[in-house]
Amino acid sequence: MSNNTAPQKNSYRFAIRSSVYITLLLFTMFLFLSFLDQVSIPFYLIIVISVASFIVCFSIIQYRVKRFIYRRIARIYEDVSLLESSNFDDREVATDMRTLKQQVERFARIKKTEIETLQIRENYRKEFLGNISHELKTPLFTVQGYIDTLIDGAHKDKVIRKKYLERAQKGVERLTYIVKDMDMITRLEVGDMSLDKENFDIINLVKQVFDQFEMKASKKNISLVFDMNYDKNIVVNADQERILQVVANLIMNSIKYGKQNGTTEVAIEDLINNKVIVRVTDNGEGIKPEFISRLFERFFRVDRTGSRKEGGSGLGLAIVKHIVEAHGERVYVDSELGIGSEFSFTLEKVSLRTEDIEVVKI
Repeated sequence: MSNNTAPQKNSYRFAIRSSVYITLLLFTMFLFLSFLDQVSIPFYLIIVISVASFIVCFSIIQYRVKRFIYRRIARIYEDVSLLESSNFDDREVATDMRTLKQQVERFARIKKTEIETLQIRENYRKEFLGNISHELKTPLFTVQGYIDTLIDGAHKDKVIRKKYLERAQKGVERLTYIVKDMDMITRLEVGDMSLDKENFDIINLVKQVFDQFEMKASKKNISLVFDMNYDKNIVVNADQERILQVVANLIMNSIKYGKQNGTTEVAIEDLINNKVIVRVTDNGEGIKPEFISRLFERFFRVDRTGSRKEGGSGLGLAIVKHIVEAHGERVYVDSELGIGSEFSFTLEKVSLRTEDIEVVKI
């Protein structure tokens, strides 16, 4: 209410001053005529006429000037197509020049912010299209190269034929992997993917992810460990298939960017309000501070070259973020360059008897 009151008070200044001048002129004229005995009007009636003149003048001037400025400003907004005229329907347009200047400056600041936001989105769109083009182009050209070589005569050699077909198959699998991840993240973003929530043991789920990536981690001699010995079940309520994918993506990233002979550690801690937080920590290369805010963007990679050799769709962290947020939870990242990174997310914790816990399925 205070924002509307101030402009209205300021808009009255011009009308009040003009009305005062006109009223004083009429009052002086009546006094002068009375003094010359040209008009015989009682003094109290002169006061009444003056007050009435002030009120009429103020009303007419205030209305006319406000409508004059309103029409001109509205026409300007229409001409430059910055604002629809409907935006003025319930708005007081101040007749005070200082207030009007403040309104225009405020409008300009808002529009400047909107333009900057659109420019950021446009840059993101261009970068996204460039990234997806690169991600799809690499396996496509790989498959095309092997197939062209086989067509040109290499198919006659059984050894080369088998080897090239296997490599072409890997390229097709990578394309399929990217398309599936794109489909999943699109459905998550538009809210088209329903969650099948159930109670399960998060400790058991992490152990199965450890088993899944044990051989991959062994190639870099990375240890997959818990921060402590969990002798009791920790039961959460979530879509276990999606959470399995979240944990798998985080552990796979920790291996991909982890140091040789390093460690990937998982910790599960209690929070308030029946929440637990799952932490995945590594002692890898870490992430530069300027990259952290962009980690969950589609196809964003900290290392534009080396990371592609490791495979993946480039959508892992984006999927992690959308799955966690689809559960109404939060995902966090903390990293220091040269020391390591920690990715964590929250889940709803439930208390169940041991015999009620369902075994997690891969």
